[in-house]
Parts: sequence; C-alpha cells; structure tokens
Amino acid sequence: MKRYLSAFLAAAVVSTAAFAQSAPDTVVKNAVEGTVTAMKADPQARGGDMTKITHVVETHFLPATDFQRTTRIAVGKPWATATPEQQKQLYEQFTLLLTRTYAASLSQLRDQDVKFKFMPVSVPGGATDIVVQSHVLSNGGDDAIDYRLTKGPSGWKIYDINMMGAWLIQVYQTQFADQINKGGIDGLIKFLTAHNARGA
Repeated sequence: MKRYLSAFLAAAVVSTAAFAQSAPDTVVKNAVEGTVTAMKADPQARGGDMTKITHVVETHFLPATDFQRTTRIAVGKPWATATPEQQKQLYEQFTLLLTRTYAASLSQLRDQDVKFKFMPVSVPGGATDIVVQSHVLSNGGDDAIDYRLTKGPSGWKIYDINMMGAWLIQVYQTQFADQINKGGIDGLIKFLTAHNARGA
C-alpha cells in the first residue's frame, strides 16, 4: 500500500492551465514528473521536512485532482442525503487526509532514483472517463499503476488510482460505509476529523 500511495502521490501538476487541453496520458506524465521534480528541487523537502513536502502536494497535486468527485463516490448513496454543510466537511476532511497521506508517501521518494513509464491512450470521441496505465521503476522494481481521470470544464483530472487491483475509492468505500453504518454522516465526519487531528 505504501508503494501504491507513493506512486499515486506523484500525480501532481506544474501548471493547471497547461493541462486544460492536454490528453489524459500527458496530464499524468507531466503531473508525476512535475511533482517529483518540485520536491527534489526544494532542499528542505528533499531533506524530509514534512511541512515542505505537504506544501508541494498542496501546490502541485491538488490542482490536478477532482477530490470532490472522489469524495462523492467514496461516500456513495449517503452523499445525496447529506446536507451541503456535511458535504463540505466531508470533502475538506477527506482532502486533508489524502494530502497528508500523499505527503508522507512522497517523502519516501526523495532520495530514490525513480523513473516513470506512461502508456499512450486513445480517447474515444465524447469520452469523459479514461484510464491511463503507467509503470513506476525504482530500485529494480516495476510497479504497474492505473490512473482514472474524468474530463470536466477545466480539462482532465485524476480522481482514482489502481495498483494490484486496489482502486483508491474502493479502499475508502469500505471504511466509509462502516463508519456511516455506525454513526451516519456525522459519524463519518467525526471519524475523519479525529484521524486528521491525530496526524496534525
């Protein structure tokens, strides 16, 4: 899971505008390489400063994602019954959780010679959802990573990832369903808030 998260964490952007009209595989390629480059270019981030690494994630990763969609799908049907305020809190807390998780995973790459290979994709006319396959090559290892992107007004955005058959959203769907069954939407919000507080 750590290798899976560290690979996904590399999915960030250098410039949001640059990706607006890009093909999905180009978005992923530029995102991955851009984030790793940004981290290694910052002496403090390269040295393991989690505050700096988190800043790299916030600056370069978040603009490339559609975490609103990620949150909605992960929560499932209960999302439709949540109030706007509850939806806002779920989105904010889940985004914070993912940002910190990715920052911790990205820190593992700072001293590694990592290379990425991206498979070109053919996007059918009118398609708004596509999977980009890639490989993460490091220390003799070869990890296959699939990125799922959705196309909106601002272009293609990453909202899910798959490594070894485990889609990010599916992993959280199980956890979220358990918390909702126990305490409803408010229970899930409390769970996420408490989790983030422990990691502060």
